Amino acid sequence: MAVSAPSGLDYEDLLSFGVFGLLDAIDRFDPARGFSFQTFAVPRIRGAVLDELRKYDWISRTGREKLQKLNRAMEKVLQDKGRLTDEWLMKEMGVDEKTYRETLELSSRSYIVSLDEVISLEDGDVNLDGVLADESEGIVAMLENQDDVNRITDALKQLPEREMQVLSFYYYEGLTLKEIGRILGVTESRVSQIHGRAIAELRALLVR
Repeated sequence: MAVSAPSGLDYEDLLSFGVFGLLDAIDRFDPARGFSFQTFAVPRIRGAVLDELRKYDWISRTGREKLQKLNRAMEKVLQDKGRLTDEWLMKEMGVDEKTYRETLELSSRSYIVSLDEVISLEDGDVNLDGVLADESEGIVAMLENQDDVNRITDALKQLPEREMQVLSFYYYEGLTLKEIGRILGVTESRVSQIHGRAIAELRALLVR
């Protein structure tokens, strides 16, 4: 998980959060459902770590307000226009390009661990339940509902080619943002912005 321990925590704390998730997975695992234990346990372990990190709120309140504003703008533009452009989003948010780009980078840092759920391919299964990581309790259940998994997969396919490239390079190929930037001929900061928009756009597509 691409996350650093916030102030007041260390690696052992993060490890203990994951252990609680593992114990929960052991208690709840039902082999009759057809999932391997690893496929079942991985999102619950990650979810347990994320739940505890949220309590330390490593993104400032102002930062969260910016992310909420971006999410609302994306939902509105998608509803009205059927697709997204940077110009439409900036106009809907009422911000200049600099603030818009900064918000995309914040989005990238905010959701990087959650999207890591997307590429878990243990035993041939694809775990997509972390794409919309938030406070709701319905995320875990999404993995067990094939219709919802298909809906998330369809949303991923609607992303622009450049966004899909960044996600593929980062999560499937294991490249760093700097390495991706060299391949695409853009800066590391720009790659971070593309990643952030991709994650935010997935959220917006999935609430339509």
